[in-house]
Amino acid sequence: MLSRLIHFTRRFYSVNISKAKVMNSEKCYFRFIQKEETVDITFLMKIKDSHRQFNFSRKPSENLQNLFARIGTNVQKAIKKAYKKKAPEQSSEMEIKLVNVHEGINDQSSCIDLFHIKEPVHLKIGDQVFRAVFNAPWVVSLNLPQSILAGFPVYPEHFTVQYAEKEKSQFNWYKGLAKNDKGNEISEFHIQWELVGEKYSYTPTAQDIGNKLKIECIPGNGETTGPIVEAISKSLVEAGPGKCPFETRHMFTVSQLKGKSFRCVTYNILADLYCDSDFTRTVLHPYCPAYALNIDYRKQLILKELTGYNADIICLQEVDCKIFNHYLKPLLLENGLQGVFYKKGKEVAEGLALFYRGNRFGVLGEERIVMSEVLLTKSYLQPIWNEVKENEKLKERLLDRSTVASATFLQSFDNPNEILLVGNTHLYFHPDADHIRLIQGGIFIFWLNDLKRTLQDKFPGKRISVIVCGDFNSVPSCGIYQLFTTGSSPSSLPDWKSNLEEAVYNLSLNQETILESACGTPPFTNFTAGFADCLDYIFYERTCIQVEQVVPLPSIEELQAHTALPSIVFPSDHIALVSDLQFIRD
Repeated sequence: MLSRLIHFTRRFYSVNISKAKVMNSEKCYFRFIQKEETVDITFLMKIKDSHRQFNFSRKPSENLQNLFARIGTNVQKAIKKAYKKKAPEQSSEMEIKLVNVHEGINDQSSCIDLFHIKEPVHLKIGDQVFRAVFNAPWVVSLNLPQSILAGFPVYPEHFTVQYAEKEKSQFNWYKGLAKNDKGNEISEFHIQWELVGEKYSYTPTAQDIGNKLKIECIPGNGETTGPIVEAISKSLVEAGPGKCPFETRHMFTVSQLKGKSFRCVTYNILADLYCDSDFTRTVLHPYCPAYALNIDYRKQLILKELTGYNADIICLQEVDCKIFNHYLKPLLLENGLQGVFYKKGKEVAEGLALFYRGNRFGVLGEERIVMSEVLLTKSYLQPIWNEVKENEKLKERLLDRSTVASATFLQSFDNPNEILLVGNTHLYFHPDADHIRLIQGGIFIFWLNDLKRTLQDKFPGKRISVIVCGDFNSVPSCGIYQLFTTGSSPSSLPDWKSNLEEAVYNLSLNQETILESACGTPPFTNFTAGFADCLDYIFYERTCIQVEQVVPLPSIEELQAHTALPSIVFPSDHIALVSDLQFIRD
C-alpha cells in the first residue's frame, strides 16, 4: 500500500476544516516549476483554531516515500507547536497516502510521475482527504504599495503568476476601517471589508481615507481557476496633495491622437538612486518634505501624470531598474504602452526607458551604446578621438563616464511608409563639463545618423524620420543646441574650454540631420532652489515632421508654490515636455 504512517495525537487534528479565503482547503496543489527544476506542493490545514499553510519544494526525481515522510514531519511539528504542553498523551497513527491511484504508482515513484496520471488523484493526510490539483493557475507574488493616496490609482505590485494570465484572472478590491469607534486598532482578521472595485486597479476616493485596502486575486487561464490569494495594505489610505499642476496640463491631452499625428513626451523622473539620501533631504532639496521625496509617494504622481498625457511615445531618463520592471512597465502596459529599458553603463542601477503605444507603432529594432565605449570603436568617431586622446585628463574623464544613448526604430501602423528613429539620452551633469557634453552630443548625433543610413538601406522606399529626446544638461546657448539645429559646432565655441585643463582646441563638429526643438527653449525645464533653466528637449527632423501643439508648461507661480522642485505636487526636479507632432505629407 502506498502510504506513510506517522504517530500523532488524534484529538489534535480537526476533521471539519472550513474553507479559508486564501486558498481552497479541500485541495492540495502540485506545481512543476520547470525553470527551477522543482515540484512545489501547497495545502491548507486547520490546526487548533487557525489555518496553517504548508509549502514544500522538492526535486522532481525525489520518490514519494521521502516526500510523504517530509510532509508528516512538518505537520507533526506544527501540531506540537500549536498545542505545546497542553496536549494529552493519546497516541495514534496518521496515515499519508494517495487514494485511487494508478497501479503503476508506488512508494518509489518520483514526484514528477504524479503529473502523468490521467484520472483524479486524492491525497489522504490523517483524516483529511485533499484533491490533488496539478499545475493550477497560481499567484506567486502579490503586494500592495507602501503609500496609497486618495485620487491616485492603486495597482498590485510584484504581481507574478504561474499557469495563469492576468487578463483571465479576477480581482476584487475591499476597504475596511482599521480602528474601532474608540480609536483602538482592529486586527486584520476582524476588519469588516466592503467591496469597492472589481478591476485590476482601484482609485481610492476621499471616503476611503483612513481605511486599509485589500485585494483578492482569483488566478485563471480561461479553462480553470486557482486558489484565492489576498494582500492587505500595511498603511492607511491618505489624503492626496490636492490638484497637481500636471492635471491642468492634462486638459490639453484629453484624447489620444490618430492618423498622421502622434504625441511625444520626454521626462527626467528623478531616480530614487539619487533622491533617497540624507544629502538630498538636507542639502539639495531641504524644502521638500521627506515623505514627498520617497519613491513610494513620487511614483504614484509620476504614473498619474504620464497616463494623463495619452502619449504615443514617452522617453524617460533617470529610471530606476526596479521601478521600470516592477512598476512602470507593467502598469503603463495597462494603458496600452509597451516599454523598453536601456541601463546605464558600469554598475549604475538606473537608465533610459522608452514607451510606445502598441496599437499605433511596432518596434523594428533597437540599440544601445555606452558613449565611452563606442568612441574607441566607431570609425566615424575617429576625428573626435584623435583630438581627445592627447589630453590625458580629458581622456580619463571622458572614458570614465557611464552615459548611454538608446535608439528605437518604430514603424507607424497608421502610416506604414513612416519609420521613426527615436533617440534618447541623459548627458553628463557637471557644471564645468560643457566640453564633455558637446563631445557626447556629437557621439550621439553621429551614431543616430549612421543608424539612419543603415535603416534607409534596409527599408528602401520608407521614410526615416529622426526624433531626439533627453535631458542634455545643456542650456540653449551651449554648443549641443547649435549642433543639432544648425548642423555645426565650430572650434571657436566657448564650450570647448569650460575646463581649461581639459580644453579642446582644434575640433569642429558637423552633421547632416537638421533638427528643430518642438517646445522651443522654455525658461525652465529644471527648477530647483539652486538652479533653474532649460535642459530638456524634444528635437525633431523638420523636413519630415511638424509641430501641431505644445502643451503649456507650469507657470512660475506653480513652480514656486512650494519653493522649488521636487515638491508634494511635482514628483521630479524636471518638468515633462509634451508635444503633438505630425508627419508632413511625403
